Amino acid sequence: MSWYSKALGLVGQPVGVSLLNGQGVTGVLCSITGGNLVLQEYLYQSQFATKQYPLNTIQDVNSFPGCSVPGPLF
Repeated sequence: MSWYSKALGLVGQPVGVSLLNGQGVTGVLCSITGGNLVLQEYLYQSQFATKQYPLNTIQDVNSFPGCSVPGPLF
């Protein structure tokens, strides 16, 4: 789990999570506890869900990059 120590420093931040099954999920990393990574994901309108992913199903965790265009685009 080479991603584990990196992920510990990303708690509270928006992250992308690569799963071993080839899927990816995004959200705010809430915690890494009890053998699970806890992620708050956006669902629809003002609805969010807190989901848990077993650590043995995770391939990597990455922070979101900064935006390359400063300021609003409208």
